[in-house]
Amino acid sequence: MTPEDLVKNACPKIGSLGAAFYFIPETTGRGKEHGLDGFRFYFLGRGGVLGDVDATVIQSAFGYFEAAMVAKMWNSARDKMSPRDAATLYFDCAAELGRRKFASIANLASFCAAAEKVVAAAHPASLALFAGIAAEPLAEDLPGRSMQLTAVLREFRGSAHLTAVVASGLAPSLAHAIKRPNDVATFGYPEAPTIHDADRAKLDAAERLTDAIVLGAYGVLNAEEADALMAGVTAMEAALAS
Repeated sequence: MTPEDLVKNACPKIGSLGAAFYFIPETTGRGKEHGLDGFRFYFLGRGGVLGDVDATVIQSAFGYFEAAMVAKMWNSARDKMSPRDAATLYFDCAAELGRRKFASIANLASFCAAAEKVVAAAHPASLALFAGIAAEPLAEDLPGRSMQLTAVLREFRGSAHLTAVVASGLAPSLAHAIKRPNDVATFGYPEAPTIHDADRAKLDAAERLTDAIVLGAYGVLNAEEADALMAGVTAMEAALAS
């Protein structure tokens, strides 16, 4: 498997898997224990790796949300809980999902070793949200660790993609509307923007640039390690679907 094939086949799965713990009942329940609804726990838990920062910093790192919504969610959430504490709790929610779903998956040690090698090779420049979550301590057990690493790899490509979108000359709000046309209001926008063919072309270019940005990190894996990474995300995908 070439690095290009690995990025093409593994990254879409990682994109879905890494977010699988965000809004499940077990995660939202942990947030409610601290007075946070699901959306506020998402903002504070995911963004809390950056510390107790101004909402504009979170808007910069998240990229696609409308600024006033970010300020409302972030400020009201951090009134109830420390962002750093929320980040620790949120990352633990990822581990808990792994423990519930991935305990029977074979060769998780090989997956984790390969994933950690990619994370270590990924340069954090301009990728603030990835850098923040990558600095979080990982669970010691393999099922929990594997889910956390998947979340870290998701933020790696996600942060790289936001960088690529900006570099392409496309407004992040337009990129979001193209990819998730049914979620425009959820992300804080009153109405869907008009999308032109030129906007779609810029997003296509951003996707190619994103792959180019992450390729070097995935390229450090040898053939056996690449196979272990791909086998791991495929098995995790099946386990979550069962």
